[in-house]
Amino acid sequence: MGEPLRLYGLKALVTNAASGIGEAISRTLIKHGATVLAVDSPNSGVEQHFVSVKGIDGHTASLNDVSRLPALVEEALDKLGGIDILVNEFLLSAEAPLADGDNQLDELLQTRADLVMTMCRSALPHLKKSPAGRIINIGFLRSLFAANGAEAFAQSEQDLAALTRALGAETGEFGITANYIQPGAIMTPTSREVFRKNTELRDFCISHSAARRLGEPVDVAKVALFMASDDSAFVSGTGVLVDGGRIS
Repeated sequence: MGEPLRLYGLKALVTNAASGIGEAISRTLIKHGATVLAVDSPNSGVEQHFVSVKGIDGHTASLNDVSRLPALVEEALDKLGGIDILVNEFLLSAEAPLADGDNQLDELLQTRADLVMTMCRSALPHLKKSPAGRIINIGFLRSLFAANGAEAFAQSEQDLAALTRALGAETGEFGITANYIQPGAIMTPTSREVFRKNTELRDFCISHSAARRLGEPVDVAKVALFMASDDSAFVSGTGVLVDGGRIS
């Protein structure tokens, strides 16, 4: 007999899912039995992208508009019939890769916190009804930060860690876990464009990874699968770095 599907019957809402990490997570979750609502921006082509993929329904929404997110959760509930897994990835950008001390970082962190917390607060009543509620927050890509932005990158991870710990403490009594994944230099379409324009940053990221390579979205998706499954039922308020190992 084959191995039972790890996520059979579970329903997932995944944001920024038309490409990159969100797409890889969506495809990985359905392979293990979940049904996925893959959400992305109106110009992303997400609806057509998944039209022939069984188990994934593409849906458009203005993901960077906080006021729009409660309605998105209700739309997801209508389409899925419930929410067991919530994957929060928000594609925020800067004018150029952020260096240490860049004032844009505080604004990006506040925006991300507002988006993540609004999604979680809106989904919480539905996650409470799930036998296996899961919140998975995805951190900023390393390509958002300049070679001299290591401290800013670390600050962004610490900020997400604190936010996720608070969520884990708040939701634990309902059997809901909240964890985060901090990607390193992952070759998403966004990173690819940054590295095309800035090969020095690309080479810096490779040389500062113990694996001596850039990561792929599926590397992140495999960790998300663990966090979405029963294997992580007693893991909450913590995070996993997916960066190939760091060299100082």
